[in-house]
Parts: sequence; C-alpha cells; structure tokens
Amino acid sequence: MNILFVCTGNTCRSCMAEAIFNKINDVEGLIAYSAGVSAIPDSSISKNASLSLKNNLDVELIDRKAVQVNKRLVDSSDLILTMTSRHKEFLLSYFPEVSEKTFTLKEFSESDDEVSDPYGGNLDIYHRTFMQLKDNIELVIEKLKKGIWNI
Repeated sequence: MNILFVCTGNTCRSCMAEAIFNKINDVEGLIAYSAGVSAIPDSSISKNASLSLKNNLDVELIDRKAVQVNKRLVDSSDLILTMTSRHKEFLLSYFPEVSEKTFTLKEFSESDDEVSDPYGGNLDIYHRTFMQLKDNIELVIEKLKKGIWNI
C-alpha cells in the first residue's frame, strides 16, 4: 500500500511525514512518499527539517529533493494525507477522482489540529511540528493495523 503525504513545497512537513512514517511503520507492505502542491522541483529539504529528523529519528535526508504532486503519484497512491484542508482542496481541484482516498492528516488520525507550517522557523518550531507529525502518524498506523482502512 502506498501512502502519499502532501504539503505545499515538499521541503518541510510532507517529507518529514514520509521519513517518520517509513521509520516507525512496522506493517509490511506499507510505504510512504511525499510531494508538494506548489513544489519547486529539486529544491532541498529545509535545514531545520533535516536536523529535526536527524536529532529525533537518526534519519539523514540532507540530499532529498522536492517533488511536485502529479497524476502518476496520486493514481499510484492508495491513501493520500494532506497537511491541511487547503492542500486537500487544492489537490482535489486538480484530481477530483481521488476524493475517496484523500484526507487531511487531522481527519484520518482523528486529531485536533492541522499540521502547522514550520517554514522559516527555528529548530524548536520544527521539533514541535516533528512531534505533531509523529503523534498523528502513530495514530494512522494504528488505524491501518486495526483494518479501519483497506490495506
């Protein structure tokens, strides 16, 4: 099962979510990818996103490049999780056919808040976003394990 995380530029939240999911997921056959609705192709992961992943998960993504969301990615994804409702709306305006498999991370994990954008913030702000993502992703994995979503 392919899970696609989507944010704006694919340099902070969605690439962090991809890395967190792929590191902590223990369900065979689940893999995460990420993309941005307004990504500048080949732009680098933000320095503080990279540091946050290194400090919290011992994951190195220093060479990761941003990916623009496209039809191939959405079609090949079984579940699409956006960071905010605006990302979801934008995505569905271009790809309405994926509405049944597209949710905000907040919706799918049944959490309280959308994922805040740390862009331009200090490492503490990125750490808070990291923890918010990790907490939500743990809920996603548990939901997938319980069979609430088809895997």
